[in-house]
Amino acid sequence: MRIGIIGPTGAGKSSLAKKLATHFHATYVEESVEKNEYLPYFYQDRDTFALLTQNAFYGSLFLSLWKTRDVKNLICDSTLFNNLVHTEILRLDGILSAAEVAVTLSVAEQHLKRIPDFDLHIVLVRTPEQLRERLEKYGRPYEKKETEFFHQQNQVYYDTVRRIFQNYKIAPQHILWLPVNDLDDPKEFAHIVELVETALKAL
Repeated sequence: MRIGIIGPTGAGKSSLAKKLATHFHATYVEESVEKNEYLPYFYQDRDTFALLTQNAFYGSLFLSLWKTRDVKNLICDSTLFNNLVHTEILRLDGILSAAEVAVTLSVAEQHLKRIPDFDLHIVLVRTPEQLRERLEKYGRPYEKKETEFFHQQNQVYYDTVRRIFQNYKIAPQHILWLPVNDLDDPKEFAHIVELVETALKAL
């Protein structure tokens, strides 16, 4: 059982991944946002640091997935597809050039062959209002100053996810679109576990 969780910034990917890893006694793999030293600079100068920031996320996550490639039970709070989604959105925003995105996609095409596929991709689904509220409440200091930037990105996030999955031929049965509200609610989490177990049994 290898599960990857993706979703917009502030959706609760890490929170859900930790809870599911504990429940299923699985290895938890974290995308270390705090260790990306380019990220604060990205918010100061997006054009200069966009590609560097994305590459830092990509490289760090790929290494984590490479190191755990033989782990059978694993839950990751991000995937390389999530990185590609954000890369494409930055292109749509005019921040990354088509050439920069082409290089990223070329590298990803090779790297995705070197790590195991996820059995299940969980896409956290929240409304724009929920995402804005969560960012204002839980966001890092530099993220709270960028609520409008994230709001604009979130408008196209889920359509971009669908295109990325289609481009990489991820079959629908390997994707769980998961609307969430309160991950700390025991009843809601129990329902999420049921949905995950049902999706895995159907594979």
